[in-house]
Amino acid sequence: MDQATGRSRGGLTTKIHAIVDAAGKAAALSLTPGQRADITEAEPLLDEVDPEVFIADKAYDADPLIEKLEERGITPVIPSKKNRRNPRKILFSLYKKRNIIERFFARLKQFRGIATRYDKLKSTFLAAVQFVSAIIGIN
Repeated sequence: MDQATGRSRGGLTTKIHAIVDAAGKAAALSLTPGQRADITEAEPLLDEVDPEVFIADKAYDADPLIEKLEERGITPVIPSKKNRRNPRKILFSLYKKRNIIERFFARLKQFRGIATRYDKLKSTFLAAVQFVSAIIGIN
């Protein structure tokens, strides 16, 4: 990341990471370069909230994350990857609620400026994402 301008060098994409509540309102947001793994932002975002349950897809199936969730008393609802020797059991009735985050991102990307990332600066783009998230939360 070029510190003077805030523009990333070489990377053409940006990932938006979010934690939403049961009503689909954003509780925590962050941005990373597109090539960074999603799981790297899980812990920093979780430090901003205190959920009872963490529902995520298989990309978040990692022992260190699951151990930290359990230490904090957060129930992990993350399906096991196929290569896991001892698959964990999860409540699929809870996992079905993962569509809440998918719907949040679908609504977020209805805003053209977010979907195409017109903003050059990370701070400006994050502000736009936060603003649109607030609009989504109101509706």
